[in-house]
Amino acid sequence: MSLRAVFTKHTLDFKFEAGTSRGVLTHKDSYFVKIFDSDNPAAFGLGECSPLKGLSIDDRPDFDLQLLSICENFNTLDLEVYPWNLNIILDQVLDKSFPSIVFGFETAMLDLMNGGKRVVFNNGFAKADRTININGLVWMGNKDFMLKQIDEKLEAGYNTIKMKVGAIDFNKECDVLAYIRDRYDDSKITLRVDANGAFSVHEVLDKLQRLAEFKLHSIEQPIRQGNEDVMAELCQNTPLPIALDEELIGIREYTDKYKLLKKIMPQYIILKPTLLGGFQQCREWIENANRLKIGWWMTSALESNIGLNAITQFTAEFNNPLPQGLGTGQLYHNNITSPLEINHGKIFHNPVNNWDLDVLEFLV
Repeated sequence: MSLRAVFTKHTLDFKFEAGTSRGVLTHKDSYFVKIFDSDNPAAFGLGECSPLKGLSIDDRPDFDLQLLSICENFNTLDLEVYPWNLNIILDQVLDKSFPSIVFGFETAMLDLMNGGKRVVFNNGFAKADRTININGLVWMGNKDFMLKQIDEKLEAGYNTIKMKVGAIDFNKECDVLAYIRDRYDDSKITLRVDANGAFSVHEVLDKLQRLAEFKLHSIEQPIRQGNEDVMAELCQNTPLPIALDEELIGIREYTDKYKLLKKIMPQYIILKPTLLGGFQQCREWIENANRLKIGWWMTSALESNIGLNAITQFTAEFNNPLPQGLGTGQLYHNNITSPLEINHGKIFHNPVNNWDLDVLEFLV
């Protein structure tokens, strides 16, 4: 009687060319970890390891070989999973330089502990008793493409829209924001933008002042991560609230989290379990943010419905009224069929729909 881990790879295909300031995405590789007791392999937990190309610290060409090595080592340890030893396994067994793998294993073990039914946190969301407000995401592209997405999001009932900026001409991006504001003021539609670090330190304040004219809720990561002194000054003098995103990647120690937030004092932070190393890491960020009265919300990192399901259930552990960034399950042609549904800017669990995992072929 001991735990075993196996994995498989699945390539997700986007329904359109998804533009960001780091390039255009057409597909994304995800790796799915299945963990089970050797005496009862029919009951298993499932987690997703899904590094983002060009952003995750574990985005590397030998990722599948590293994941195989971690699984093989895990399988030699004769582990059993209990609530009291989960964090010990995460801290001492798994390589911290692979945050997406830690997230995948953590999800799979929590799922297994709850009966292997894709219940990672047995709360109101998992029981279909609660919905979560989310923002509608508008991807970069030409102006007409972005306007088309905005119309679709508004017609679908979203009252918070997040727009990617920093890849096309800035004036055209402002035209798109003006298009929304000409139709809806900030009491009707909340606007967020995400620069993904695209603005230079020399131009950022001027651009923030221009963006502030559109009465935005916030801007995510206006300059590239690693410029802590500049970011701290920017957060102190910004004309609109700033949310740190990429800035948090790679920081694992509790005290280091506090030091970073205390130094920069952003208005918000964005939490992505795949990039940060799982739920326990996110809890530490939340604790530190709460101590410093910094707001936060959760965002998926383009995971399939497996990872998205886990993140939504984790989000439901908190009483956070802000719209969350959890609407990415509709991006792919070949996503894994799940009970997750979106309606009028809310994501929820519809128990009428079942999981279909046939697309995942594990070799045991």
